Amino acid sequence: MNWREKTDELVETLRADAAERDLAGAEPAREVELLKDSGLLTLLIPAERGGTGESWLTANAVTRVVAAADANVGHLLGYHYLQLWRGELFDRPGLVERIQRETVAGNHFWAGISNPLDAALELTPTGGGFLVNGRKTFATGAAVADRLVVSATRTEDDEKLTFVIDARAEGIEYLHDWDNIGQRLTASGGVVFTDAFLPADDVLGPMPEHDVPRLSLAAISFQLFLTQIYVGIAEGALIEAADYTRHRGRPWFLSGVDRAVDDPHVVAGYGELVSQVRAAAALTDEAARALGDAFDQGDGLSAADRAEAAVAISAAKVVATRVVNETTSKAFEFVGARGTASRYAFDRFWRNARTLTLHDPVVYKAREVGAHFLTGERPPYTGYT
Repeated sequence: MNWREKTDELVETLRADAAERDLAGAEPAREVELLKDSGLLTLLIPAERGGTGESWLTANAVTRVVAAADANVGHLLGYHYLQLWRGELFDRPGLVERIQRETVAGNHFWAGISNPLDAALELTPTGGGFLVNGRKTFATGAAVADRLVVSATRTEDDEKLTFVIDARAEGIEYLHDWDNIGQRLTASGGVVFTDAFLPADDVLGPMPEHDVPRLSLAAISFQLFLTQIYVGIAEGALIEAADYTRHRGRPWFLSGVDRAVDDPHVVAGYGELVSQVRAAAALTDEAARALGDAFDQGDGLSAADRAEAAVAISAAKVVATRVVNETTSKAFEFVGARGTASRYAFDRFWRNARTLTLHDPVVYKAREVGAHFLTGERPPYTGYT
């Protein structure tokens, strides 16, 4: 079975009970098992190491399609791909190979703990490695992961290091305190580390304080995957709303037609939303290609080319943010009052979009695009840009 068939099978399974699972709001243990059963977790791992050996663009495409069926699972899967991919930004080829082979052998699901604005974790040197201590507030998927990519500050010199660690290591506690209106099934709660042991061999490397174009791609890759999920949510909302309109919708009595799909206002309304979502998707695909090209330049990536990729992603995010929030709200006008019944859970698309699009202020992404256009200013190197 190829990756397209695997994706289609997963999507069919997810869409069948997405509304019920959203209403239940349980921790996504079953969803992670579905990801493992799908065979999609090794998509980016080279074939010679046991993986599927697909491209960066394929991982982006799969993330968006899965997010359309279930934004929670798309979020988990996209971040899994991201955590595996970002390891290759560091100069630790032996560790990266070990991670990839172990992921294939154990069918491991990856998550990360690295919120840039959260209180920092601390690494205290000890025999053969470090002790990890501290608390992080948001850690999507960590509570249901097998392995984690984590960033923390070394106490002896305040250098920030990124490392990998077993998600079930002694000294790691998951708080299960995610209680937001959207993305309810992402296990995005807090994590506490208490003297968790980190072997020195599992350190990927330092995160730069100054401009290092290649390492800085990690930050903008998060922005890209969030944008893919926005587009996926908008596509999913249209798929579900259109199905309702075709089979349950009723035309307004003044329309002069017998079917909702013939109501001229409904038809034009869908046409507007479909056009906007397709535009956002095209822009996001362009951004994915730009980031892939930047990654392929390796250590030779220039600051100028890095900036072009960052601006492409920011432009896509500005458009996708507006589109997903409008689509998930306006779709209610086409399903009508009866479509607001809880059993359909159409509100999950809006709740998920509204929650995710607040990840970081989109107005600052618009500023990056505008400044680059007007003056050539490059986005700064931060955890978000």
